[in-house]
Amino acid sequence: MKRICAVLFILLWTGITLQSYENRDTEKRTALFVWGGWEGHEPKKCVDIFAPWLEKQGFDVEISNTLDSYLDVEKLKSLDLIVQAVTMSSITSEQEQGLLEAVKSGVGLAGWHGGLADSFRQNTEYQFMVGGQWVAHPGGVIDYEVTISNKEHPITKGLSDFKMHSEQYYMHVDPINHVLATTTFSGQHASWIKGVVMPVVWTKKYGKGRVFYTSLGHVSKDFDVPEAREIVKRGMLWAAGCLNEKND
Repeated sequence: MKRICAVLFILLWTGITLQSYENRDTEKRTALFVWGGWEGHEPKKCVDIFAPWLEKQGFDVEISNTLDSYLDVEKLKSLDLIVQAVTMSSITSEQEQGLLEAVKSGVGLAGWHGGLADSFRQNTEYQFMVGGQWVAHPGGVIDYEVTISNKEHPITKGLSDFKMHSEQYYMHVDPINHVLATTTFSGQHASWIKGVVMPVVWTKKYGKGRVFYTSLGHVSKDFDVPEAREIVKRGMLWAAGCLNEKND
């Protein structure tokens, strides 16, 4: 009960509502963080921001630095949430199949930046699940603005537009994505994309599983921006089924 009250307090403070834990008062939710790949994205540092926070919300959290964690399909299917932070890596067909099956069965998937949307460049079914793939960040680390395009969704409700000094991701995206925030390219670093509005935060379904993604979070310092950190926190809870919206 203390766990549920703590989560309620946090979410009510930010002006959003919490879906009941489906009467699971005596059963903790479970989450697996998997990190690895390119060290330039500081995967472990980013995981160390969010894993302890999720534990404070009452989750049993496991942290792994191997994709072999995806081989135990039955264990994966018993989870509520998988959070992945693995950039520019490769995944075996068995590892990929385990992850795909788990999410399709109803396990939530969450992640940020290249740790979810630039993980396995040769795996199109994986990209189909995530809803997008990084292809460019014109200008590298630059100043840009994030626009909250959906102000009613529990992940973004109460948040205002904000500025980032980071990589502005240009992505190939799935038209089925439920876009919650966007960014507009100025054309300064690639004139032919001037005015392009690109999703920054989205949700979608893959089978029965909820998928949350944000292109924010190039390095751990990016999450010093309160809105960026809050979006990931809420996104994890949404993917795990703890937050609900009217049409979910």
